[in-house]
Amino acid sequence: MDLNLLSLATLLVLGFIASFLNAIVGGGGLISLPALMAVGLPPSTAIATNKLANTISNGTSMLTFLRAGKVDFKQIGKILPFIFIGSLIGAYTVHLVSPSILKPLMLVMLVLVATYTLLKKDWGQNATERILSAGKKLGFLCAFAAIGFYDGFFGPGTGSFFIFILLMMGNDFLQAAGNAKAFNFTSNLAALSMFLVLGQVNFLYGLPMGFVMIFGAILGSKFALTRGTNLMRMIFIVMTCVLIVKNAWDYFGSH
Repeated sequence: MDLNLLSLATLLVLGFIASFLNAIVGGGGLISLPALMAVGLPPSTAIATNKLANTISNGTSMLTFLRAGKVDFKQIGKILPFIFIGSLIGAYTVHLVSPSILKPLMLVMLVLVATYTLLKKDWGQNATERILSAGKKLGFLCAFAAIGFYDGFFGPGTGSFFIFILLMMGNDFLQAAGNAKAFNFTSNLAALSMFLVLGQVNFLYGLPMGFVMIFGAILGSKFALTRGTNLMRMIFIVMTCVLIVKNAWDYFGSH
């Protein structure tokens, strides 16, 4: 595909904004994926190219949170392989089935996430140590693997889902955001690996977009680390509601 400079300039601006928001509470795919589709990339190529840019962006965010002590590999290390495998399968499934089939389920899940977070006003303000039963551990592993599959298959809202499950496990918003970046990086890397094998990544758009997203990710991560959990909770709720409105508009508009 030929490089269109106007399209590239648009992607650089929107990519920066997407990575800034994504570094704080997730939801950047709401901006970056439609932007890639808008410049003429087919859905599967847009998803694959978005994974290239987001792997770079989430890797940067993860390192920033890691330096601040907000990524706990002792807690999440055993979860990462499940997310990696789930994302690999999801990415492979993209060229077999249209990602649009997941939109109704994603819409319901986002509504549940927003409702629960609004009702639990003190949720995520402080980290709590929780002893999980074997059944709950298995349930969380399955949830993380399913989110990994979703990220490889489609993507927008993945960070919000990861943060929500981590809050349920007892993380505060900052710790959940940091751990979610490690999860996001893992799922992005797995999906990118599969898309590279399938030859669906557009490097002409993906690499410049990813480069600019590094700076958005650094600024967004530092913003999150300095603003504390109260603002994080508010931004999380706002971004989840925006995701709900956008996906409801897309879904019901197409029907």
